[in-house]
Amino acid sequence: MEAQRMTAGSVRAIGTRPKDLAARARAAAEVAGADAAAVDAAARFPSGAFAQIRKQKLLGIQVPQSLDGEGASLDDLADVCYILGGACASTGLIYAMHQIKIACIVRHAKGNAALERILRRVATEQLLLASSTTEGQAGGNVRSSEAAIEREAGHVSLERKATVISYAVEADGIVTTARRAADAAGSDQVLLVLLKADYTLERLQSWDTLGMRGTHSEGFTLRARAPADQVLPEPYEKIHPQTMVPYAHLLWGSVWAGIAAAAAGKAQAFIRHAVRQSNGQVPPGAAHFTQAMSTLRMLRGVLGAALRSYEAVMSDEKAIAALEFQSMITLTKVQASELAVATVLHSLRACGLSGFRNDTEFSIGRHLRDVLSAPLMINNDRILSNLATTSLMTPLPTSISG
Repeated sequence: MEAQRMTAGSVRAIGTRPKDLAARARAAAEVAGADAAAVDAAARFPSGAFAQIRKQKLLGIQVPQSLDGEGASLDDLADVCYILGGACASTGLIYAMHQIKIACIVRHAKGNAALERILRRVATEQLLLASSTTEGQAGGNVRSSEAAIEREAGHVSLERKATVISYAVEADGIVTTARRAADAAGSDQVLLVLLKADYTLERLQSWDTLGMRGTHSEGFTLRARAPADQVLPEPYEKIHPQTMVPYAHLLWGSVWAGIAAAAAGKAQAFIRHAVRQSNGQVPPGAAHFTQAMSTLRMLRGVLGAALRSYEAVMSDEKAIAALEFQSMITLTKVQASELAVATVLHSLRACGLSGFRNDTEFSIGRHLRDVLSAPLMINNDRILSNLATTSLMTPLPTSISG
């Protein structure tokens, strides 16, 4: 199914979109799709897809034009994630994670020359950055770090046991959270940008999962020593709500929407095939295809509305920090992940046994296994539990529009 624009409009002026972006994304998606089954079967990094992504110069599109990038907007990135996610979920998610980290650097470098040099290299050399935000006993609590940076003679050093660093071995750099100092609280964090020469990795655990197998999300002990000016100047307590959370939930959601759309496309193809084979008789599964399209429409609507809401306030620190916005953007993740799973399940039931089998052109198996990761990435139960108190304090709306 051809990817559609998820937003009705954009904050960017017409004609300022990176040149031929959709065509470039589709060229990468074509390679990703052709390799997706093999990537899934071997749980390996989608190297062919990322060779094409580099060829299409998609890794640096978010970097400002002043630093040799293309200045792509958030909805540009969402569309690329949607297209790639529909072809290969692992490729789409890796691309999303990279762009989330690029967004943190772009929005919070504050003129730091070392970080701007890294951004320029991302654009010109097509560097791929990985993310390291989980470690030790903290697990999925990304707002608490165990390992602390140590400062000495213009450098910082760090050793952290990261339970997951997706595509760490294949990345050209890693962006990691850490405690500000040995005597700092776990929530007093910084974000540190590391390039390949700055760190070593010692594998702690392998990656053998139900889905998203190509993200190659192994655990490592990360040991690093880097120039101190590669620490972002703003504290992570600002970066997290202003950029990390909105970009993560919107770009992850775009990947999940791409998976859902691909599954719905298979269901549509199956129903059309069944109608042709039965002289126009609509099969029983058609009802589930209708439901798949309905949930996909709701999914795209949720993401589109959240994109517009964030774009409207992304330069307003006070508005972003407001309880209403933070609750909305966090719940967007829950809604998007659940709707994506529902869409794929409806698509599977529309295809029936042909969707359940792994050896038919209508197989939904890989899409289902991949999308089932969505509610578990920053577990929806954790999100809903954390928001329970906030929800109790929030007044109920008194009208449809209010």
